[in-house]
Amino acid sequence: MALVNENYCNLKESYLFADIAKKVSAYAKEHPEKKIIRLGIGDVTRPLAACVVKAMEKAVAEMGVQDTFRGYGPEQGYGFLHDAIVKYYASFGVALESNEIFISDGAKSDCGNITDIFSNANTILIPDPVYPVYLDTNVMCGRKIIYMEGKPENNFLPMPDENVHADVIYLCSPNNPTGAVYTKEQLEKWVAYALKNDAVILYDAAYEAFVVDPAIPRSIFTVEGAKKCAIELCSLSKTAGFTGTRCGYTVVPQALVRKTAAGQEMSLNKMWLRRQTTKFNGVPYIIQRGAEAVFSEEGIAQCRANIAYYQENARIMMAGFDKLGIKYFGGVHSPYIWLQCPQGMTSWEFFDYLLENMAVVGTPGAGFGTMGEGYFRLTAFGSRENTIEAMDRIVAGLKNL
Repeated sequence: MALVNENYCNLKESYLFADIAKKVSAYAKEHPEKKIIRLGIGDVTRPLAACVVKAMEKAVAEMGVQDTFRGYGPEQGYGFLHDAIVKYYASFGVALESNEIFISDGAKSDCGNITDIFSNANTILIPDPVYPVYLDTNVMCGRKIIYMEGKPENNFLPMPDENVHADVIYLCSPNNPTGAVYTKEQLEKWVAYALKNDAVILYDAAYEAFVVDPAIPRSIFTVEGAKKCAIELCSLSKTAGFTGTRCGYTVVPQALVRKTAAGQEMSLNKMWLRRQTTKFNGVPYIIQRGAEAVFSEEGIAQCRANIAYYQENARIMMAGFDKLGIKYFGGVHSPYIWLQCPQGMTSWEFFDYLLENMAVVGTPGAGFGTMGEGYFRLTAFGSRENTIEAMDRIVAGLKNL
């Protein structure tokens, strides 16, 4: 008899956003006359940068010509994209080697797949609230999970506890869902903790392009010693609107080595390369040419213009909550507004209240963990028109609550 992975019994029945979609679908069916504004899932709405589209069009044409046709590419990505990323990191003071970069179809995939190179005996330290993929992928493996609490008192930025030992640590900055960002001094403490405990930090930098203060790290590798204890995952989904195009990258430093239970020293870079060449056939050439254009001078300028559009949406949202006197986090270095639910409502109560009374969809904080209860996430990725209309509805609907 084929036995299944019993760890799946410990997962919630469905993914957070599937529950939201089900509720919204039922509401839309009952109220076909309502215009529903979705500010829940962090999906972009601005089109790809013109230079990115042009680069992909050129690559498509190349695939139709014998001399420039390409079949299987290198699983870790083409050298031209590696070179572009190396140059990009150098712009904020981080030196990378080409063979430390692995091109993927997005940070979400790598967040889940990176666990393949770690023992199931490891203890995992995860922030709460947290992006659900961090938690669920480790539950699937049956690993021991401990939580560090994000709360208003620490600005939803939990710090190391010397009395707690962990082997693998998940950090996300700018954070999803709270929008909070770690300072360099705070990340230095995390790196010191990881080095002391021989732990590995899995650092999700998917939102680094939203950082507006040059003093705030865009990469954990700006911290001395981080290459000996950290893996960085990044995505073009939010940087360049690749949510439907799918491209990201993971940086695994050559200096990062750890031991097996028997004491054999292993290079995590070589392990990840072995994993990828076994289980992954690489990102399409056409997509990688588009990604290369993202890191060109023209591409950076065009993508920054789209990010500025979303940042203005966030400013509009923050102004609305300031008017209401509702406490919130994020919004400045992040496309997310993490607000406290009014009148002591639970996260799902507030979700239902917004949907039923204002036809606005957000994400209940409780879906991101126990510490998210009583909070709510809204995204700035909507259109300007919808963002303004949604905030007008929310301000009008909550001012007398």
